[in-house]
Amino acid sequence: MQQPDARKKTINPSAYNALADALWLIYWNKDPFELYVRGMLKDHSELLPQLNFQATKREVSGQLVKLLRANETRYLDVTVALMLDIAAMDRFPNLERQVDGDVMVAKATAAVAELRRWTGKQQDIIKEHEEHAAAIAESAKKDQDGRVFAQVHDDLKQRFIVMHAATDKHQRGTDFEGFINELFALYDLEPRAAYIMDYEQIDGAFSFDTDYYVLEAKWWKERIGRRELDVFKTNIERKGKNTLGLYVSMSGFTSDALAIYSLSTPFITMDGGDFMAVLDQRIRLDDLMTHKRKHASQTGHCYLPVSEIFSRIE
Repeated sequence: MQQPDARKKTINPSAYNALADALWLIYWNKDPFELYVRGMLKDHSELLPQLNFQATKREVSGQLVKLLRANETRYLDVTVALMLDIAAMDRFPNLERQVDGDVMVAKATAAVAELRRWTGKQQDIIKEHEEHAAAIAESAKKDQDGRVFAQVHDDLKQRFIVMHAATDKHQRGTDFEGFINELFALYDLEPRAAYIMDYEQIDGAFSFDTDYYVLEAKWWKERIGRRELDVFKTNIERKGKNTLGLYVSMSGFTSDALAIYSLSTPFITMDGGDFMAVLDQRIRLDDLMTHKRKHASQTGHCYLPVSEIFSRIE
């Protein structure tokens, strides 16, 4: 775990004393006391062998606070956590069950109140600690999210490779639609599965930035020609002026089809090379979309190979 940065501010010695006094008084029995201490030290287990739980609770509390104070920078997180956790206690069930429970609870209540008073005086340090802890937690979450993201990417890549070897072309087409939906969902593009409207079938749809896209995806042996792109253009124009299109062809497109849509186009295109670049994580899908859409907007051309994008970036 990353440790807090060294600070000029330090915890007041009296606050440490209040922590030691309160810690040993909140439990009467040693077993729940030990369980509590071990639980609070779960992120700093190296401290546990230095505590002699065979000694009295008062001695163990003193040993722990001495260790925390000796290396305040390193153990600021657990020190603050202990102070805040104990200061927030308003009941002491283990004490309440004892014969002299009322007396014990009164002593614990007074000790906790004193600790609470000192935590109030240490608010600047506590605030800095909490902000630092929040930053560490956010960083850890991003790291975890990144690992999950990479794992899903790898799983999709393996599925993509398996689809290449498929012998049932119809099943591969169905699997490909599901694959695209999962890939686009990974990038929060809000994909919508295939659906049927009057006189036409739509392979899917998704949102990117502020635009709505109609999706057509084909995994044919032959390249997609002008006739297919003309039909796609007509389908897009039926949807409204803010609708764009993405035509995916794993086998690519014929030169005459690309020539027709090289000066004006309502759609962009992707091929197998684009998908491999994304699945190899050489480029993000959303970044690829941005480059292709910008190219179409500036030139009117529906096609921009990923190799050209890489050459521009380099």
